[in-house]
Amino acid sequence: MKRFRRVALFVTSLLLVAVAWEVYKLVGPEAGGKIFGWSLLPRSNDRAMPHVWEMLSRYADPEVRGSDRQIWRVVLAGAWFSFRLALVGFVVGTFFGICLAVLMCRFKVAERGILPYLVVSQTVPLIALAPLVVSWGGKIEVFGWSWPRWLSASVLGAFLAFFPVAVGALKGLQSPPAASIELMQSYAASWTQTLFKLRFPASVPFVVPALKLAASSSVIGVVVAEISTGLKGGIGRLIIEYARAATSDPAKVFTAVFGAALLGLAMAGFVALADMFMMRNRPKEATT
Repeated sequence: MKRFRRVALFVTSLLLVAVAWEVYKLVGPEAGGKIFGWSLLPRSNDRAMPHVWEMLSRYADPEVRGSDRQIWRVVLAGAWFSFRLALVGFVVGTFFGICLAVLMCRFKVAERGILPYLVVSQTVPLIALAPLVVSWGGKIEVFGWSWPRWLSASVLGAFLAFFPVAVGALKGLQSPPAASIELMQSYAASWTQTLFKLRFPASVPFVVPALKLAASSSVIGVVVAEISTGLKGGIGRLIIEYARAATSDPAKVFTAVFGAALLGLAMAGFVALADMFMMRNRPKEATT
């Protein structure tokens, strides 16, 4: 019953967004508007805001004139390609995030030295970092193995994913009360035993929300990387290609945008499965 209610709420929210879109398109200014001198109201003309049914109907059209490939097939294939890259970035970012959290939890000097740089790393513009990663990766060749171009997009996804995991896991590892730590010490437990028997179980309510942020961040990193580097096959590349037809067919652009949203939902579903496994018989959120 609870799952049915969640699905119903999700569908209802989508319908409300579609209704709000059409209402604003009906009453909003076609050329945009200003509020207190600021240009805040978006344009509501057909070129900037196509009707919802027009955007959805484009999925049944061929990608290009004379082609037998429908747009929904192309978008689905692009989303699947980007999903795999985002999944690799998510796994790599999660691994390094947890490793950094363990290191900072073990050594206070590491926490004081590393944590500020983790925060600063997230201020680097990803769109400027992407070409550098592709350039550096293209020069790597080890025992005949060359750096594949798609791996650069996954690395950028991992770059955004590791930060919330590192911060959330660090807070979780430090969450056990002092009495519990002293009890483990009284049993002559080593730091490693305390880590796996006490700190990791206690960090689960903190790590799961961090994983949800990391999943969405990995998708953003991969899509931005595909757009910045022109990587073919993914949903980011489709957004660029379809944007070229925005003047003559603005509704086509939104088919790729919806595909990116579907990609984000797929990653959220992947984390939800991990949530169901990790949060059994545990509180859903941390209370501190």
